[in-house]
Amino acid sequence: MTDLVRHAHDRGVTTLTLDSPANRNALSAQLVRELSDALTRCGNDDDVRAVLLTHTGNTFCAGADLRHPPHPEELVRLLRQIVKLRKPVVARVTGHVRAGGLGLLAACDIAAAGPEATFAFTEVRIGVAPAVISLTLLPRTDPRALTRYYLTGEKFDPAEATRIGLLTATGADVDDVLEPVLDGLRRASPKALAETKRLLTAKVLESFDQDAGRLSRLSARLFDSDEADEGMRAFRERRDPQWVV
Repeated sequence: MTDLVRHAHDRGVTTLTLDSPANRNALSAQLVRELSDALTRCGNDDDVRAVLLTHTGNTFCAGADLRHPPHPEELVRLLRQIVKLRKPVVARVTGHVRAGGLGLLAACDIAAAGPEATFAFTEVRIGVAPAVISLTLLPRTDPRALTRYYLTGEKFDPAEATRIGLLTATGADVDDVLEPVLDGLRRASPKALAETKRLLTAKVLESFDQDAGRLSRLSARLFDSDEADEGMRAFRERRDPQWVV
């Protein structure tokens, strides 16, 4: 099988690039496994000060791969791994982010996007709910905004994503935005980074301890429902599902 996660390293920063153009970097079982393995290697490598997570193509992540999805518990483990990793994880986005990809984005410590990026929680439009990804989104994102975008599936832009706390920053050139961020991480003490990250993520990890099992079961139940079956069929056939009025 072709590798779906590419690696590069420069001055303490390891770049992990999602490279699955056939499904717009959707979270397939293979991609989740490869990304988890890559993060484990980064966590064990003293030469890695921080991880930069980015993508090829015009989509950072299209959400769960509907043909070859990971088990909900595997996605939980990946999100928790990013949050708990002792190295800061920075997201670099220059394209679209949908559904489960937003949970991946929220798991990162710092996230920046260029003007091409768009965001949407599309789960309700295919008959499911943003269950597992709520583990990273609810502790870090404005609750009133999440209420709107969870329930409607509306698309929003980088300025709005920054306002509600999904992004750290946005700008005309995402690399210009991230230059001082990566410079700051390179100048920081490795042990101080690890302890500071642990301080910042304590509340997020509490949500995993309390809710991961319940949300994994909810996700599995919804994906196995008649409405999800109709929603996914409609998505593949490029038509409205039967419930649209």
